[in-house]
Amino acid sequence: MARWLMKSELDVYPWSQLVKDNGTHWDGVRNYQARNFMRDSMKVGDLILYYHSNCKPPHVAGVAKVVKEGYPDHTSWDPNSKYMDEKSTPESPRWFMVDIAPVVEMDAVSLDSLRQNGDLEGMALLARGQRLSVQPVDEEHFKIVCKMGGVDPTSLDP
Repeated sequence: MARWLMKSELDVYPWSQLVKDNGTHWDGVRNYQARNFMRDSMKVGDLILYYHSNCKPPHVAGVAKVVKEGYPDHTSWDPNSKYMDEKSTPESPRWFMVDIAPVVEMDAVSLDSLRQNGDLEGMALLARGQRLSVQPVDEEHFKIVCKMGGVDPTSLDP
């Protein structure tokens, strides 16, 4: 199983809404590298650190899981969607999404506390200029963040 981090703005789709909805499709990603992760690499059962960006403080709010592997993002050919892309069609989709569901809420783990933890050196989120909304997280970093948020990572094993 792979581990991931997915960013959502707190005022767009917060952790609490994911919990209320009991899952969602992760649409609107318009970065090719993030798209490739969702299309090619994310598998059912993979765990996700759910990260609130563009808020004070930015933080990890919970752990989610992939419940449906990559499939075409229908918002890319919907003329009423802010995510429409004229070059994407149902016959030749350019963008993909996955479905995710909540697993467990955690105590908020702020970006500052992540940066201060020397054991997280090399974590993609902490790299200068890292803006990807979907990114891999190595297993050890995932466990450390879970523990920082009061979640026993062994309780998440299948």
